[in-house]
Amino acid sequence: MKLAAIDIGSNAARLLIKDIHLDKQNKPEFIKSNLVRVPLRLGFDVFETGEISEAKVENILNTIKAYKHLLEVYGVKHLKACATSAMRDAKNSKEIIKRVKDETGIEIEILSGENEASMVYENHIPDNLPKDISYLYIDVGGGSTELTFFSNSELVFKQSFNIGTIRLLKHQVSEAQWDEMKSFIKTETKNSKSIMAIGTGGNINKVFSLSKRKEGKPLSLDLLRDYYKQLSSLSLSDRMSAFKMREDRADVIVPALLIYINVLKWAGANEILIPKIGLADGLIHKLYDEVVTSAFK
Repeated sequence: MKLAAIDIGSNAARLLIKDIHLDKQNKPEFIKSNLVRVPLRLGFDVFETGEISEAKVENILNTIKAYKHLLEVYGVKHLKACATSAMRDAKNSKEIIKRVKDETGIEIEILSGENEASMVYENHIPDNLPKDISYLYIDVGGGSTELTFFSNSELVFKQSFNIGTIRLLKHQVSEAQWDEMKSFIKTETKNSKSIMAIGTGGNINKVFSLSKRKEGKPLSLDLLRDYYKQLSSLSLSDRMSAFKMREDRADVIVPALLIYINVLKWAGANEILIPKIGLADGLIHKLYDEVVTSAFK
């Protein structure tokens, strides 16, 4: 079975295609076939003007059309397409979604912040981790940060904050917003012991790659601080050259690190696991559950 997800974020749009096979225990294995990323950067329009410009609307349409061709080539029968913070805030998002549906047949769902947080842990990462510690998922995007907290194998909270990398670059995050996030995290995690953070998103994946850590090994809060200090001391062009980054990664990685550092500090977590998954992976897990459920109806 081939399944696909389209994730239209504030910084980039991703198409993820996976093959799903059942192992000897009849459990599904999700194997990546392809991942395509296009830096649409919708947040740079939305967080400044409140809507998506016609030029970027054309980019969205062309991107989705290209993705549709790839879906046909791969023989994908089931797709879930979603958009997050930038499309949530854009005044013209309904018109854009209609145009995409009319021109491509693909229907885009705008996820609420809470639903976006839920999709991230659809990957079932803690299933294979110790049960005697708490887990804080941190998913940092261009427009928002989603936090999901598990303790004693129970969901404690899932919360979305309009603090994202592009909003920070646009100086559109107030001290009051930082204080609200800080207060929420400290209050909701204060009675929990041994918190392990789990980081998702392109920026933390890039930091993990730079660290050259073995897969499954966590990064320390001190290491994140070191990278933040090093990267923020460089100009954008020097960052791109020294770390071999694209411009659309080099500009957002510094504010992303600031968010991760603050969340870990306020939660009292000293380490963060980087499973190198994202929202699109969670969408595919959700889609698989829906497809299997409908097959048995």
